[in-house]
Amino acid sequence: MNKIIKLIYLPVLLILFCCNALCSQKTIDEYRPVQEGVFRIGHGEKDFSPFIQSGYTLMLPEEKAIKGTLIFLEDSWWDKKNKSAKQMYNLASERGFAVLSVSSEIPFDFYFLETSLLSAHKLIEEVFIKYNLPNENIFFLGASLTGHRSMRYIKFIKENNFEFKPNIQGIVICNFTMDFTRKWYQHERDIRINRIDLWEPKFINFLLETHLKGTPKTNPENYHDFSAYSYFDKKNRNIKIYKDYAVRAYIEPAIQYKLKNQLRTLYENNATDMVGFLAEQELAGNKNTELIVLQPEDNKSKKKTTQSTWNTINKDELMTWIQKQTEK
Repeated sequence: MNKIIKLIYLPVLLILFCCNALCSQKTIDEYRPVQEGVFRIGHGEKDFSPFIQSGYTLMLPEEKAIKGTLIFLEDSWWDKKNKSAKQMYNLASERGFAVLSVSSEIPFDFYFLETSLLSAHKLIEEVFIKYNLPNENIFFLGASLTGHRSMRYIKFIKENNFEFKPNIQGIVICNFTMDFTRKWYQHERDIRINRIDLWEPKFINFLLETHLKGTPKTNPENYHDFSAYSYFDKKNRNIKIYKDYAVRAYIEPAIQYKLKNQLRTLYENNATDMVGFLAEQELAGNKNTELIVLQPEDNKSKKKTTQSTWNTINKDELMTWIQKQTEK
């Protein structure tokens, strides 16, 4: 009889537990209709992509005072919407943090255009004013393009005199390109040896050459300016922009995987950029940086990608690090 009672009450307890978890958060979606038209992503006749929704998703902890906000500059693709931010919802809510995801209307947006940067800024400002979020303890997080956009956005607000500026406490960067001179040469090699799917190398180099008005050989200054860090930039012009923030960097070199599956060298690796960035941060006077190196046994995914690196991160320990930064 006791076993029957336990079997009956177990599903009920699970339902109540899930309800309590859901009720402790409030999620708000505000997205604009998709504009008509397409965005060119290559030289070919069919190299176009439709626009996506611009807007935001905001997760608020309902039962706690908001201590700070985690911001992800993610795309609004319906099947990948807020993919990285969602992994932080419960943990952030437990510790009193809001989570905000912001998307521009351009797919695969590298933030080449000031319109994209301005759109992101206006959406962030709108959210902070509309929902009375405290302008303190703000952290930008992200892997892949999400992380790159964070660096571009921070540079943008530092270089412009906006009435509203987010009071950024720290940056969590995960396995993304910082040096686009290196990236261009990486893709040139990919195309030359032709051992992987060449869609991404051709797509990214097309965008770089189009928006940066040439190659690193013909227009190196534009590549230096666009990169958060570049080994080839003797001025290291963008390093000081980030030196006053707490920085935690996650890398997963996956050397054996990349060698076996892509025939890529250590030079064709985002980890190279991120370690170089941290070294320059130290030289610029930033004493609050940390490098986390994920080992092969940490990531069980058969396919090593920037997203799988983010998925592998211990988010609970990450939230502990974020909380400690707010106490300094």
